[in-house]
Amino acid sequence: MNYPFAAVAGQDDLKLALLLLAVNPGVGGVLARGDKGSAKSTTARALAELLPPHGGQPAPFVTLPLGATEDRVVGTLDLERVLRGEKALQPGLVAEAHGGVLYIDEVNLLADHLVDLLLDVAAMGVNRVQREGVSVEHEARFALVGTMNPEEGSLRPQFLDRFGLCVDVHAPSTPQERAEIVRRRMRFERDPQAFAAEWQAAQQELGSRLEAARARLPQVTLHDALLEEISRLCTEAGVRSLRADLVMHRAACALAALEGRLEVNGEDLLRVAPLVLLHRRAHDAPRPPQPPAPAQEPTPTPPPRSQENSSEAQAPESAERPGPPDAKTAAEEPTVFAAAPLGAARTVQLRDVSGALAGRRSVSREAGGGRTVRAVRDPAPARLAVSATLRHAAERSAAQGTPLTVSADDLHGRVLEGRAGSRVLFVVDASGSMGARARMEAVKGTALALLEDAYTRRDEVGVIAFRGPAAELLLPPTRDLEVARAALERLPTGGRTPLAHALHLAGEVLGRRRHEALLVLLTDGRGNVPLPGGGDPWEQTLAAARKLSGTPALVLDTESGMVRAGRAAEVAAALGAELLTLEALTQEQLTLTLRARR
Repeated sequence: MNYPFAAVAGQDDLKLALLLLAVNPGVGGVLARGDKGSAKSTTARALAELLPPHGGQPAPFVTLPLGATEDRVVGTLDLERVLRGEKALQPGLVAEAHGGVLYIDEVNLLADHLVDLLLDVAAMGVNRVQREGVSVEHEARFALVGTMNPEEGSLRPQFLDRFGLCVDVHAPSTPQERAEIVRRRMRFERDPQAFAAEWQAAQQELGSRLEAARARLPQVTLHDALLEEISRLCTEAGVRSLRADLVMHRAACALAALEGRLEVNGEDLLRVAPLVLLHRRAHDAPRPPQPPAPAQEPTPTPPPRSQENSSEAQAPESAERPGPPDAKTAAEEPTVFAAAPLGAARTVQLRDVSGALAGRRSVSREAGGGRTVRAVRDPAPARLAVSATLRHAAERSAAQGTPLTVSADDLHGRVLEGRAGSRVLFVVDASGSMGARARMEAVKGTALALLEDAYTRRDEVGVIAFRGPAAELLLPPTRDLEVARAALERLPTGGRTPLAHALHLAGEVLGRRRHEALLVLLTDGRGNVPLPGGGDPWEQTLAAARKLSGTPALVLDTESGMVRAGRAAEVAAALGAELLTLEALTQEQLTLTLRARR
């Protein structure tokens, strides 16, 4: 038995978005992003209980497995009937979900082509299947609900835009709310039947509201003046796609219908705008309009720390004020530089990245990793798709009126999706050596370009920055592109170069997975800070690099100027890594390098 929708405490935005979707599935689905254990899945499952019966049965709730193939999702030929000479379709999950809810947990981890396919079907309400000469279409109207944890990565922007509504879900922050949620959940687990009976009246009231709203929806009108208000809200949010305007129109009409009205008003737009614009707005645009927050008490100012316990204590007033900073002081002072785009005019001869690096992914595919996503005609398949081959042979034999035989023309191969992305760890030199501004602008521009590539392959991305006395794990490995980008853009520059410590920290972060990861080191190699306990910083740097030898790695030399020490090349040799010169690196070369690495 599912937890009653009416009994879900808090999460008002998520419940509103799901109710709007239930009134009009044409809004295009709901994406719920948020913390683990914040009732995303519970609320989505509870929605099906409110939908009207379909085909004499309760509204279906279908969960899409992450490992599902395209045939399992949209349907395929019925092999048994095809072998008898008939052309028949075996329905997929979208057919099973018709009239109910199709739920995708961890939608950000689903194969991209399946996300695109499902969003198409949800928007059109029709599923078209074409397989080996058979073309079938059937009605497929369902409420599409996707949930995800942003810590495990985001959806690509084009897929985000395809989801009609989006809600950021957070666990309640007050003890009273959390206690009430636990109280209700414990009652439900002790006696689900009694708990459901307790909320039966509220459930029936919600179900009646939804049924009346769906019947009322075709009669709801939106005044032409409000269309300009919709366009203004979308424009101010920096949204380019017109899909936002259309979704806001549909969502506002659904809200009016849900509240028993036949005309949309301005308040409806303000209520649905955050749901429509949250995942579409430009990064530098203002937040979608939100209801006013209650006033908060000012945060008390913490007492000053004692000078004995603080390394940042101010010098006494009688102390002599420092004069203008010298070159060393300027280098120590942290400064934040913006990222510069990669050059487009220069071209440099590209060498292939080292074998271990270039083959890191291809080896995993050849070893049989990944899952089958489709079958294609292939006269010499590396991996035979048995069912697709037999279907094609049966169809051909039936058309020719001959006994079933299998020829080379019938052979199909399995297309595998590669394993989930690996881990990419950026180790970025943020010290304040000569020419720091130009170097850091180039470093950030290159790292951001590499981040974009890592994101398209669903890699986990981490960032280590080293400057001053030690290295710092600026960003633990994550699949959230926006978090990684923000960490790099805010990276300050200044101080000395603790390269040995950075390499030791990289080894700790990668741990046992270092042979499955990629280390990208951006540095001029001039390490000048020893490890704790003292010693020769350069020898310590080379020793730390040798310990990481065997880890797939790429070193981008950031050294500039007429006279160069070539230390980055020595570090690359100790790592067993390929060396590229950042100064001459262009966008074209970077693209080729990344292709060679795949």
